[in-house]
Amino acid sequence: MAVSQILDIALTVYMWIVIISSLLSFVNPDPYNPLVRTIYNLTEPVYRIIRKYIPTIVYNIDFAPFIVILIIIFLKRFLIQSLIDLAYSL
Repeated sequence: MAVSQILDIALTVYMWIVIISSLLSFVNPDPYNPLVRTIYNLTEPVYRIIRKYIPTIVYNIDFAPFIVILIIIFLKRFLIQSLIDLAYSL
């Protein structure tokens, strides 16, 4: 049960980091800001994996954050719920 809760919190935090990253791309912040660099360093490796397999840029709009959020929602709905059900069955 504890593993599912920790995984749920981690996925929720990462989802908010992805949302913040996509919002930052609209305002074009200072790339040398440590907070902006940290957010980009946390999200760009995942975006790179998504972009490697799926062409995500359509009409100058990058859909990689949207795909990452859909994957996170899928993991939260099915993986974490399965872990919770497993914990209750024990």
